[in-house]
Amino acid sequence: MRQETHPLTSTPSPEPAKRQGPLSGLRVLDIATVVAAPSAAALLADYGAEVLKIELPGAGDGCRNFPPFKDGKPLWWKVTNRNKKLISLDLRKPQGMALFKQLLPRFDVLIENFRPGTLDRWGLDRDTLWALQPRLVILRATAFGQTGPYRDRAGFTRIFEAMGGLTYITGEADGEPMHAGYPIGDSIGGLFGALGVMTALWKRARDPQAPGEEIDLSLTEAMLKLMEFLPIKQALLGESHGRSGNTSQYSAPTGVYPTRDGQWVSLSGSTDALFAANCRAIGREDLIGDPRYAGNRERCARTVELNALYRQWFAEHDLADVLERFERHEGTLAPIYSARQIVEDAQVKARGFLRDVPDRDFGTVPIQDVVPRFHHDPGAVYSSGGAVGEHNDEIYGEWLGLTPEDRAALRTQGVI
Repeated sequence: MRQETHPLTSTPSPEPAKRQGPLSGLRVLDIATVVAAPSAAALLADYGAEVLKIELPGAGDGCRNFPPFKDGKPLWWKVTNRNKKLISLDLRKPQGMALFKQLLPRFDVLIENFRPGTLDRWGLDRDTLWALQPRLVILRATAFGQTGPYRDRAGFTRIFEAMGGLTYITGEADGEPMHAGYPIGDSIGGLFGALGVMTALWKRARDPQAPGEEIDLSLTEAMLKLMEFLPIKQALLGESHGRSGNTSQYSAPTGVYPTRDGQWVSLSGSTDALFAANCRAIGREDLIGDPRYAGNRERCARTVELNALYRQWFAEHDLADVLERFERHEGTLAPIYSARQIVEDAQVKARGFLRDVPDRDFGTVPIQDVVPRFHHDPGAVYSSGGAVGEHNDEIYGEWLGLTPEDRAALRTQGVI
């Protein structure tokens, strides 16, 4: 193991022995794959939940094959599966199923993302799961949910984004629909999954007699949920919300503009007060009292001319000058950051948001801290995603009492 140095990060992660968080004591069994559902488990782990992830023996989770890589090691995997204990187990084998049924009663939450009916065919329908653990919260994350004509379809983030409305409204007004530069559908699905789990646990905590719960998370619906006014606009106005590039349809002026020195900035400001501040920043106080720009509705009607005015001004000024003027006048503008600029930013450094987290391959790796941040019991990121079966000896040996000989035999048989 090489010790990597990260000059752009300086905040060490807490030691695993000092693990903390408001969810300490909660146990989560993660049998999901790839990104969306495992992200829900990782969010719970951030706040102290003990998460045990099960992968197939050998190759492990498909997320291990996603770039970027360093020295053949998957970096995305290390982030999405942070703070988890990892075991390998083939549930399709009878011995694997028997081991799973020994493990399950120890857990409060089960997270899975197999196609609907898959676990049922393996003999793990919800009634069987609840017989093993009557108060189990089951999160089922699929592309389209457990019901409906699309229930059996496969789906990944671009499917969720395409059919959830995001892709159609993203891109230039006269151009083709565009996907975001990052699989936001997976991330949003993870957030809704964690929210669903915590809501079910709150219900369970309030009522000691409450049964377990089954959560049906459609990842396409999660994306559509974000498109708040698209359905009501279509229903009441008969209009499908379209693309507008970097120009907002909700306020003006807004946009992305190049500066004289080749940098980029993003401008916003939907309220009258913010419009006035932005005008002062570019030395155009005369626009503040102009009745043509009296309110947001009037400004939206003149988006093209306002954007042209700001675009010309930015093209005549360097970034440092732009930032100084807008900060002085409390305008609403930001530089558009690359990843390197993000990690070099003074605010990111001051809050210690990038943690140097222990890693088996590189010594430490930088991973984002817990969001949102709690005052009394904040949780922590204390480990990166590790190797397939890294905790097999601990779980099968210490938890289930299997001898080294037992474990060796199960490895030979491809069970673990």
